[in-house]
Amino acid sequence: MRVGIVILPEYRWLLAEPKWRAAETYGFDHAWTYDHIGWRSLVDGPWFDAVPTLTAAAMVTRRIRLGTMVASPNFRHPVPFARSLLALDDVSSGRFTLGVGSGAIEGYDNVVLGGEAATTPGRVERFTEFLTQLDSLLTEKRTTIRGEYFSSVDARSAPGCVQHPRLPFVVAANGPRSMDLAARFGQGWVTTGRRKDRGEDAGEAWWRGVGELAARFDEKVAGRADVHRYLSVDAGPAYALSSVEYFRDVLGRAAELGFTDLVTHWPRPDGVYAGRLRVLEDVAANVLARR
Repeated sequence: MRVGIVILPEYRWLLAEPKWRAAETYGFDHAWTYDHIGWRSLVDGPWFDAVPTLTAAAMVTRRIRLGTMVASPNFRHPVPFARSLLALDDVSSGRFTLGVGSGAIEGYDNVVLGGEAATTPGRVERFTEFLTQLDSLLTEKRTTIRGEYFSSVDARSAPGCVQHPRLPFVVAANGPRSMDLAARFGQGWVTTGRRKDRGEDAGEAWWRGVGELAARFDEKVAGRADVHRYLSVDAGPAYALSSVEYFRDVLGRAAELGFTDLVTHWPRPDGVYAGRLRVLEDVAANVLARR
């Protein structure tokens, strides 16, 4: 089981750099950041763009894979975004993974641009265009695709990706149509599970839902072992780094459900993902180092 960590892009680089270095030193297999213009309860606080953040992280690390968790077509256009991805893949010497999803129906990324949020069917259609064009832009020398939401006209791709045939996609999907896209374009699939219900059994209900989604995705890919399964575990009943014991528990449960990768979040002093750095250090020493 591989383990990754998300470092939110809310810190000035003077404070962020040691976290990215530490993620590698602690033994995490991959490290991610959110790709949003602003995010939920943190929208009024400091927030930096994912692309330069990951570029800087690539310059201070050597082994760990880096990625977006997750980018979306809410404010990205495939043509300029493909150029950013080529640069990230090059600067990181082929250590970049694109985590990508359809984007939230509602959220600051939609509001700040003054547009209207796409309906659920519209989001999937837009996401299909986005992935189709990104796939072509990162693999073909020239791409011309005219769509309802995006168009790429005689777009070049030189020098191409360091990774072949292109950098890997990890596609976020819970619904059947998005899972089809994950099976078609993804070298990995990531889920946050279904929205938690309130009540004493909310935790077990979330895990049951995760298991159902994992089984459904296995059907989509016919059990292919070449597609990695990622679980964003902090969407579940509790923060994974609340204790070493709880982290071991979620790691074991995810493995039992067939997940190959688990993703948690760097502890924050308060609010969302609130936790203690000491627990993270203990997990690194007593779990990650002993795998």
